[in-house]
Amino acid sequence: MKSKLSYVVLATAGVVATMSIGGCGSDDLGDLNLKPVYLSAIVSTAYDGTSDDLLTAGLGKTGLGAASPAAANPLQPSAAELRRIAIFNNYRAVLDISAGGGYGSLYGPNVDIAGNDTLGEGKVAGTEYLAYSDDGSGRQNVMLMVQLPDSFNPASPCIVTGTSSGSRGVYGAIGSAGEWGLKHGCAVAYTDKGTGNGIHDLQANTVSVQNGVRSDATAAGKASNFSADLSDAARVAFNTATPNRFAVKHAHSQQNSEKDWGKWTLQSIEFAYFVLNEKFGVATSANSHIKRFKPGNIITIASSISNGAGAALAAAEQDTSGLISGVAVAEPHVQLAADTRLSVTRGNSTLVGTGRPLYDYFTLANLLQPCAALSTTTSAFNTVNATIAANRCTTLQTNGLISGSSTAELAANAMAALVAAGWQAESGDLQAAMYSFATPAIAMTYSNAYGRFSVADNLCGLSFGATGAATSATPNAPVAAAAAAVAGSFGTGNGVPPTAGINIINNLSVGGPLLDAASFTSAGLQDYDSGAALCQRELAIGSSANARRVQQGVSEALRNGNLHGKPALIVHGRSDTLIPVAFSSRPYFGVNRMVEGNTSKLSYIEIENGQHFDAFLGFPGFANRYIPVHRYFIQAMDLMYANLKSGTALPPSQVVRTVPRGLNGSIANPIALANVPPISMTPVAANQISFNANVVMIPN
Repeated sequence: MKSKLSYVVLATAGVVATMSIGGCGSDDLGDLNLKPVYLSAIVSTAYDGTSDDLLTAGLGKTGLGAASPAAANPLQPSAAELRRIAIFNNYRAVLDISAGGGYGSLYGPNVDIAGNDTLGEGKVAGTEYLAYSDDGSGRQNVMLMVQLPDSFNPASPCIVTGTSSGSRGVYGAIGSAGEWGLKHGCAVAYTDKGTGNGIHDLQANTVSVQNGVRSDATAAGKASNFSADLSDAARVAFNTATPNRFAVKHAHSQQNSEKDWGKWTLQSIEFAYFVLNEKFGVATSANSHIKRFKPGNIITIASSISNGAGAALAAAEQDTSGLISGVAVAEPHVQLAADTRLSVTRGNSTLVGTGRPLYDYFTLANLLQPCAALSTTTSAFNTVNATIAANRCTTLQTNGLISGSSTAELAANAMAALVAAGWQAESGDLQAAMYSFATPAIAMTYSNAYGRFSVADNLCGLSFGATGAATSATPNAPVAAAAAAVAGSFGTGNGVPPTAGINIINNLSVGGPLLDAASFTSAGLQDYDSGAALCQRELAIGSSANARRVQQGVSEALRNGNLHGKPALIVHGRSDTLIPVAFSSRPYFGVNRMVEGNTSKLSYIEIENGQHFDAFLGFPGFANRYIPVHRYFIQAMDLMYANLKSGTALPPSQVVRTVPRGLNGSIANPIALANVPPISMTPVAANQISFNANVVMIPN
């Protein structure tokens, strides 16, 4: 005779209720929609799609293309204002909004799923659910979010993941996976993957809470998005020695979050399942619901770009429950264990092994890029100071890293070293821009993250803080941050300084701490702080105690390439200089084939004239030479959805030959479909990417 058992049921609001159900227990309990134990209280907000919405925060296509929204009181922005500013900035951070670049014609809120301009302002009504994933300590607090559009059809259900790119907050994928998913009526499962836009002002002791509003850190307690793990005494001592500094979540959480990017992505999907079953499951008498959706009866695409793309691949590797149906990603940051059995050949160039770890190639780039930037006169948006860069060339020569008898020869040698290491020749004109906007910040952030260093360690002599303007009474020196910049940091920040008025500071500069790029070596030389760059390079390849900590952290973030037969599409720009194809997508394709053999369903699509930051296409020197990779991200998502929905075949691996827009006088020509031909279902032999006998063959 079956007995009746009592179970604890966690309802949406976190209320605990007890109910009795008949049956053997485990199967019946498995049908109840239980709230995952790692979820905090869930906050939900409905948006009408007119005054406010899921995709554009009420701004619509026109507002996203206009000037940034502002808070009524910049010193005390509301949660709604911060959300609107965050969506505006995160959307534009990954897309080209410039005239003629494709916004509003090839992509954008107004463009429907068939590629036509029919959606007007493109606002999407629905409900947004926010929660933390935490272990109870308040130290983890990974942001999870589910956006459920009103257009979701429970008879044809789908989920899309939108793990944040870069170190961005939870809205980081709003313009990529988010827009595609919402337009298709899918629930979108987002996470900041433990990096996010958490900024702790150590001087004022303020932090952001979940909705972005600033709070005293003590008052926020476990509700803080991120608080540095410092006692009050340690914080006071740190402020005395190094005033006006900040701890940043990705760099200073001491969690090495990258090792768990896949885990957080899978949790975001579980969160989406919980939300959907609460919404559409059969209600019981005890304020709980019976599951309607389970793995296997809902299409789930693991997606996103850059770091979010790497997280999607990690999640697919780690998925043992059938949560993920397929994968479609762009320009993934993904690291693989060393394996010399694999080689990748393009033309006359062959690289043996499985690429390079991110920290390895970023610390190499951080050393060589300033000098290499002097080797080309056609660099896109080059802000590298020629005199300071020439000093870096001299420092590199002194340390035996490059050779030459003139600055020009040294610069050419530095560029050649980058190409020999695996950067594509097409990357040459982008090395300066990557150094100007990304490389030093990423090198510093990952140094701390992989080694789990505290903000108080000031690793390699570096810290984060605001600095005085070059024309101020304290040029480039640490100063108190502007109150409005800190108050609005949830909306304007990207998770990696320089951001929200916070910069990288060289604490070891001669004469006292200075803005890193303007600081002086012990010899009184300005050379873009070679001391820190050499220190970081030692952490990557050296044997010191700190290097062993960093290298251990890197090893924890390696992936295995086994997607367990899931259909997958990776698109990546050949000219990507931030996450070069030779270090990431090309070897991942090869390792996947080595691991899965004939059961592999991964196609790799390499895009000519594609680089990492579509948003940079609005800068001088970019629009006329490079095309939006986002165009191919959309196609990959469409192809994957058709495969999962209708069994439509995926395209073979290939190179897509795009056509740069060129110039009309000094203005880039408007983009046309001819510039961005579609991924081919039957690529010609000269464009086919192949794998045979552990060799990946990439056509020139």
